[in-house]
Amino acid sequence: MRLTFSDGTTGVWNAGAMLAGKGTSLTIPLRDRHEFARAFIDNGALAWPNRLELAPWTLHQEMEAAGLLSQEAT
Repeated sequence: MRLTFSDGTTGVWNAGAMLAGKGTSLTIPLRDRHEFARAFIDNGALAWPNRLELAPWTLHQEMEAAGLLSQEAT
């Protein structure tokens, strides 16, 4: 999923690690590609209708540490 942050950085986030393993009642339904595709932005957070929300600063920090962010071309 391509994410663009308010600081102008952008990158492709892979949800594989979040969806792998035992999972939780919020992440297991997102293994279905149609459910995962229902993602939306709610007050800056990446969210799904099942009430799972991921904080943008956490996603940004993890993606930056992994070298997945670049400055969006203008």
